[in-house]
Amino acid sequence: QLRGAPGQAMVSLAAIVASFSLMAAMAIMVASFRSSVDEWLAAVLPAELYLRTTHAGETAWLDPALEARVRALPQVERVVFLRSGRITLDPARPAVSLIARDAGRILFPFVGEAYERKDGDPPAAWISEAVSDLYGFHPGDQTQIPLAGKSHPFIVSGIWRDYARQHGAIVIERATYAALSGDRRANDAALWLKPGASAAGATEALRALPGGGLLEIAGPGEIRKASLAIFDRSFAVTYALEAVAVLVGLFGLSSSVGAIVLARRREFGMLRHLGMTRAQIGAMLAAEGGLLALLGVAVGLALGGAISLVLIHVVNRQSFNWSMDLHVPFELLSGLSFALVFLAAITAWISGREATGIGPVRAVKEDW
Repeated sequence: QLRGAPGQAMVSLAAIVASFSLMAAMAIMVASFRSSVDEWLAAVLPAELYLRTTHAGETAWLDPALEARVRALPQVERVVFLRSGRITLDPARPAVSLIARDAGRILFPFVGEAYERKDGDPPAAWISEAVSDLYGFHPGDQTQIPLAGKSHPFIVSGIWRDYARQHGAIVIERATYAALSGDRRANDAALWLKPGASAAGATEALRALPGGGLLEIAGPGEIRKASLAIFDRSFAVTYALEAVAVLVGLFGLSSSVGAIVLARRREFGMLRHLGMTRAQIGAMLAAEGGLLALLGVAVGLALGGAISLVLIHVVNRQSFNWSMDLHVPFELLSGLSFALVFLAAITAWISGREATGIGPVRAVKEDW
């Protein structure tokens, strides 16, 4: 039947291909985004404990006295303090985040090759992908960063991936920042604990410090869990759109199969005369619907994969100025494919119940 009436099959196939390709593209894009964010969080949260002053991170700070007390805690082996703020590189563009970090290896995931700073070069600055895209900076370029009312030269040493600041961020060494601005305060800190020290004990010690009750303290697992929960809530509407896409495909299949079945009533009547039961005819229709859905799923996966590449590497990069790695959710797509084929078979069977319910004599009466 499907081979003999390809035009009728294409009507049913079009809705499935359109809906499933959209669903597959969105599923691949969201999975790639979530996987990239998860890997990014693992890279930027290497310490065992984190503390900060406020949610904004810029209206309050840790003074040098408190910083010294934190470093002197017996549970703490190493501390990296950060000073965050905002600077304006271009009055026509939104402000860029500036992060001054204690000297040491930059823990952000790099993109592309880094620039090896040479003698005579100005201080190093590491920029996020958004800064590179919006301002055209690349490793080895020199730029001017305003600090304390003056512009100071810096050389771009590398580009790193950042999912937290859409308008861009620049990282410089905190000692350089303090020397140029005179600001020795901090907003955040990452703590590595000594062997045998517990996060709970270190947290109690931090709370006991003067002003420690106002600090927000959390472990990397807690921050990671909260961040991914926010991500899932943000993309909940995407999952709803995927469900709607499946329903649209099934409704399209139901309407087209229903029309085709009504036109084949005499065929079903003749099959009944030949000895086929209603259950066998229903199984035949279910098989046709399942085969149509299987073909639609195959084509939809191919089209959805192509659309997802455009979403990931073109639309997302142009819209948000950050990149992500491709991650195909094979288990999710397999489950959705099986569910769609199964639901399509059930839909075709239900759509044909009315036509197969007509008596065989009545169905072929017009041919007498």
